[in-house]
Amino acid sequence: MNIAIFGKSFSEENKGCIQQLIDKLESRDISLLFYEPFYKELKDNISLKQETQVFTRHDEIIGKVDFLFSIGGDGTLLNTITLVRDSGIPILGINLGRMGFLSSISKEKIDSAIEQLLNRRFKLDQRTLLRLETPNNIFGDLNYALNEMAVYKKYPFSMLRIQAYVNNEYLNSYWADGLIVATPTGSTAYSLSSGGPIVLPRSQNFLITPIATHNLTVRPIVIPDSSQIKIKVVGRTKEFFVGLDSRSEIVDSSVELTVKKEEFRLNLMQLAGESYFKTIREKLMWGLDVRN
Repeated sequence: MNIAIFGKSFSEENKGCIQQLIDKLESRDISLLFYEPFYKELKDNISLKQETQVFTRHDEIIGKVDFLFSIGGDGTLLNTITLVRDSGIPILGINLGRMGFLSSISKEKIDSAIEQLLNRRFKLDQRTLLRLETPNNIFGDLNYALNEMAVYKKYPFSMLRIQAYVNNEYLNSYWADGLIVATPTGSTAYSLSSGGPIVLPRSQNFLITPIATHNLTVRPIVIPDSSQIKIKVVGRTKEFFVGLDSRSEIVDSSVELTVKKEEFRLNLMQLAGESYFKTIREKLMWGLDVRN
């Protein structure tokens, strides 16, 4: 079995659990491939028994690894989609961050998680992605997102006027700080903090959620993910930000944005005993009530 190890940064406080993870994998004769920038931070702090293999690009792991472990928080896991792409490589998130909504395996569960993996006691939770299309292809071949596409203002004291269309039918003009188009996975991220609802992962929907809207009668809306959404920023604004998960670009207001469902999905590993409802109760303290 071959496993890719991905992370963004190393801290001394996490040294013990990373070493524990590596020792456990090596004891089961699993071949490890490390993301090279992450390995450069690890190599002087972690001991390895096997010869080190590294990678930096998606084509160096596709077809060569069975699983990818994301070591960090949810932001780290979001970055893995630029490496996994449409390969279908299952991702397991080891949470060394704070929330750990997507990276659901805590430090204390590392050993049991690996045992479940080796005994095939998991299922693949397929997550929908969205794709952003623009005339000038501003994100290149990484024009997709697991959580959301967000349009937001460039200057702190200004406001955007955003026109939205669904399947070429006019939806609304939003006077707001920005607008989010979220997947069900992203419903518990930026959209939720802007007043959007929680949507189950396999519900086949998109959410359109305004950010700090200036019109109190405007609310988030849920639409089928078979829809095509077009967004235009109009008025005096010359430039604005467009974000795809953790990546962002400054865009000219003449650019029209089109959002669709991506053709491929992302495979997240869900271990035995874990569930979406359990995660939102524990991580978001959803329904927390002293009477329960």
